Amino acid sequence: MKTTHPQDGRTTAKSNSRKNELLRRRDAPLETPTDLTAEATRDISGALNAILADVFALYLKTKNFHWHMSGHHFRDYHLLLDEQADQLFAMTDVIAERVRKIGGLTLHSIGEISRIQRVLDNDAEYVEPLDMLAELADDNKTFAARLRETHNVCDEHRDVATASFIEVWIDETERRTWFLFEATRRRN
Repeated sequence: MKTTHPQDGRTTAKSNSRKNELLRRRDAPLETPTDLTAEATRDISGALNAILADVFALYLKTKNFHWHMSGHHFRDYHLLLDEQADQLFAMTDVIAERVRKIGGLTLHSIGEISRIQRVLDNDAEYVEPLDMLAELADDNKTFAARLRETHNVCDEHRDVATASFIEVWIDETERRTWFLFEATRRRN
């Protein structure tokens, strides 16, 4: 039975139908069509979410050191770390969207990042400039190894698209490591 609202002429049946459709959509699982198996989606998404948490942690650590840089080479180091932080931040959306493209769910919060990240935070009030650079060099070197591990997961499931992104990120990470290492070398 249809009833008409006197103010706007809408029918109750139509209104209820629309409301039921919205409720159904809200309660529906978030799905993305993919030809990857459920196991592949789970494994790759898990590996990429760990990478994403590490990228956010490494980004913030790099910005922390950028903000707190001091000393004789302040300008050079300050600009280097800003450039590297920008490069890291640019990875975040690509990683998260890749997880969604293959049908996975990605990180939801800072809390989730802190539970998953493997990059150690540095909350020290003062860190010597060369120690900052050395710590970031080590973090980036370790991060490159984790990217290689994730590449192996992609290879195992024949996810060449994700693997190709990772290859670029490995190259960028090796460059960051190289620049940081060279900046910490002392004269022989």
